[in-house]
Amino acid sequence: MQPAPEQSPHHAYPDHWEADVVLRDGGTARIRPITTDDAERLVSFYEQVSDESKYYRFFAPYPRLSDRDVHRFTHHDYVDRVGLAVTVGGEFIATVRYDRIDERGRPASAPADQAEVAFLVQDAHQGRGVASALLEHIAAVARERGIRRFAAEVLPANNKMIKVFRDAGYTQRRSFEDGSVHLTLDLEPTAESLAVQRGREQRAEARSVQRLLAPGSVAVIGVGRTPGGVGRTVLRNLLGAGFTGRTYAVNRAFAAGQATIDGVPAHRSIGEIDEPVDLAVVAVPADRVPEAVADCGEHGVQGLVVLSAGYAEWGAEGRDRQRELVRQARSYGMRIIGPNAFGLINNAETVRLNASLAPEPPAPGRIGLFTQSGAIGIALLSGLYRRGAGLSTFISAGNRADISGNDFLQYWYEDPDTDVALLYLESLGNPRKFTRLARRTAAVKPVVVVKGARHSGSTPPGHAVPISRIPDATVSALMRQAGVIRVDTVTEMVDAGLLLADQPLPAGPRVAILGNSESLGLLTYDACLAEGLRPRPPLDLTTAATPQDFRNALAEALADDGCDSVVVTAIPWVGEDGEAESGDGEVLAAALHTAAAAGPAKPVAVVHVEIGGLAEALAAATSTVAQPRPAPAQNPTAPAAARTGSTTPPGPAPAPAAPLADAPGTAPRAGAPGARNGRIPAYPAAERAVRALAEAVRYAQWRRQAAVPGKVPEFLDDTIDEPGTAGLIDTLLGPDPDPRGLQLTPGQARELLGRYGITVRPTLPAPDPDAAVAAAARLGYPVALKTTAPHLRHRADLGGVRLDLANETALRRAYGELTGLLGKPAELQPVVQSMAPRGVDTVVRAAIDPAAGAVLSFGLAGAPSELLGDTAHRLVPATDRDAAELIRSIRAAPVLFGWRGAAPVDTASLEELLLRVSRLVDDHPEVVSIALEPVVVATQGLTVLGASVRLSPPPARTDLGPRRLPNY
Repeated sequence: MQPAPEQSPHHAYPDHWEADVVLRDGGTARIRPITTDDAERLVSFYEQVSDESKYYRFFAPYPRLSDRDVHRFTHHDYVDRVGLAVTVGGEFIATVRYDRIDERGRPASAPADQAEVAFLVQDAHQGRGVASALLEHIAAVARERGIRRFAAEVLPANNKMIKVFRDAGYTQRRSFEDGSVHLTLDLEPTAESLAVQRGREQRAEARSVQRLLAPGSVAVIGVGRTPGGVGRTVLRNLLGAGFTGRTYAVNRAFAAGQATIDGVPAHRSIGEIDEPVDLAVVAVPADRVPEAVADCGEHGVQGLVVLSAGYAEWGAEGRDRQRELVRQARSYGMRIIGPNAFGLINNAETVRLNASLAPEPPAPGRIGLFTQSGAIGIALLSGLYRRGAGLSTFISAGNRADISGNDFLQYWYEDPDTDVALLYLESLGNPRKFTRLARRTAAVKPVVVVKGARHSGSTPPGHAVPISRIPDATVSALMRQAGVIRVDTVTEMVDAGLLLADQPLPAGPRVAILGNSESLGLLTYDACLAEGLRPRPPLDLTTAATPQDFRNALAEALADDGCDSVVVTAIPWVGEDGEAESGDGEVLAAALHTAAAAGPAKPVAVVHVEIGGLAEALAAATSTVAQPRPAPAQNPTAPAAARTGSTTPPGPAPAPAAPLADAPGTAPRAGAPGARNGRIPAYPAAERAVRALAEAVRYAQWRRQAAVPGKVPEFLDDTIDEPGTAGLIDTLLGPDPDPRGLQLTPGQARELLGRYGITVRPTLPAPDPDAAVAAAARLGYPVALKTTAPHLRHRADLGGVRLDLANETALRRAYGELTGLLGKPAELQPVVQSMAPRGVDTVVRAAIDPAAGAVLSFGLAGAPSELLGDTAHRLVPATDRDAAELIRSIRAAPVLFGWRGAAPVDTASLEELLLRVSRLVDDHPEVVSIALEPVVVATQGLTVLGASVRLSPPPARTDLGPRRLPNY
């Protein structure tokens, strides 16, 4: 909403303060600044507030607002006086206001940094978390305007408001003065306030999804009068699934006297239904959707599934239509799945909801599935159905203009019916939030992701999201850092999902292989080695093996403390008449089930070739209830480097560890992830089974490490000048910074980095041979002569660097060779630098991606590493564990640890440098790019020979601000 012309012209309406938020009960509301046009809304709102709430606000009976009050509460300068309102359906349900004051409590202007704050929430909306959301937003506004503290006077009986302030997590002080509670809140975010904010966000967004998945009543809008069509299909599927709630059919073309259709009450509009409707499935043409949404909003519908097409997938006009759809739905407090959605399914026995176009609903199970593509959703449902897998919930979100995979991660995190989350994503609307939510969810249950549209360079049609500039390999690395199991295809996703849902997590990488085919066993053995596992020599039972032989061998393997998982390979066995018998799959499955059920909790996978009925029999659960199984323990024999950042070189996968119960503080669930439920996953190829098993091993390893999170060493604080660096950055950027950014000179970069304990070896310009000799005399021999021209920078292979120049004669000769070979000094921009100790040349970089956030990168210097893409990445802020893993995760890491008899380099110093760079970028978002190249790591210490730093006005940090729904 824009202000009226009479609004104060010198403070423009701050439209960036507008935000859609999810409240505690899962409904949405809009927060926006109050303007002069809101006088009637304010009066109407105040009339609906109880006398008690008015008394709490004004400390006296205050039945109505005077004209002067209305003027005061609707006229703000958006700096010293600010008012925000929460609206639903365009009407106020709550307000908050601050007024800047001085130390005596009188009205003031900047530089006064304190403000008095007061809230008023309509009684009908109290208890929905409205005031808590308002406090987050008004605090962010105040910080933006230079206010650092809020003061509030609250009557002692106003327990609800006192609780809002007390539970916010800000540093606060309380006193009792003149019959009221005086509260002072420091508005600087704290770890506690951020945790409170994110906890509220999780509960609210999970509740908003739960309202969609477990409605008490569903109305299908657009049910055709004749069989067929989208709406009629959804209605048929709802009835076929046995939905436990009430169902209604809506079509404005129904005859006035028509009472039912397919046995369901028929209505011409939602408004004709005289009972509450929780969920509406919209299946009408796009031009009729706004009417349907308005009808739903007026009737109090809680959520929408919009199957209608014709939105952002159709271009700019459709994108505008999609934005308006979201705006309209949220204005009524509703959330949307879609548009262009395929629908959603909830297999809970108490719900049995199939509000989708899927004709064959999956069986109940413990896998949650989210897709952004209807076609992929159909394929996944079909594949899971064929393999006997069951789902807890299924969502195909289409253009996912509102509800996204992030929302379902919030829901699945604490859903006791879901043990594994599978997501097919074509775009990430908020990568920072996705990584944060995925890391938290992965700590209690596996998250498996397939990312489509990886190499197209743009988002798919219909997905209006920020474009990330980071390559797909970086995205994959960041997902794995968060514990996400990233796979390349939907087939691999199903393979991994089945193993993780049906089997316990492996305690280590040791694999026993047994079967009746030596060749198939060898293929499995090779596949294990290729995936970094530790296979034992295959046990060949010969082609004469009977199901009882398989049972005995599997039982023995499971009981062996020397293995952590078992792969069973099977081909049709030969009968007494010499003919292959392929129809006894049920008998073999029963034998394997018996052995697995009686043995220790270790994962079992089966690779089979043309054994009829085996896969189906293995998929049949012997129990439908997940049994609690312990999660993998912290591995005491894992490489110390992974835990402490020592100089231990990277090695093979760690040895197994005894299992340990889930870490405290995790979400309550019915069973541990991968609890064995009687099903044994079967695969038609050894490579597929082993790949799924390897993903489970890597995930279990991450899970063990995540139980003891890394930290930023405190010793860094003693050598870091954060305030001085902030002042230097402000000086360099100036009062009116260029939005394109500022590339620092070498001297400026050296000064900035030095304030964080990062020393860059100085260079001196050498525009001619005499200047080079003078520079060398100043620095001391031996020296290096190198060019700094952009096209030759860091290109020793082109001859732009001369090293170990021990005297003036050698320096002058090198200068002549350099200029004679590559060009004139003015083009080459040569410099002289003192020699560093010999070591391994590496590169450390940090950059801010507009979508993913700050990313720390590491690799070896030189063309081979660049050509092979051998660079590792971690999100900022990096912990000590992240730094240790970063340098060990590149393929060329053995070079740092004494490859071919060389002396190991000082990786501890390298880890410290990575942490300092991470801390600098995290503390100062204006530092948008750092490149340290080369960093020469010697056996003792390291030397930074070159540095490049770029500053820019800080980008918005949506992950740290108050809660808000994205607007794409």
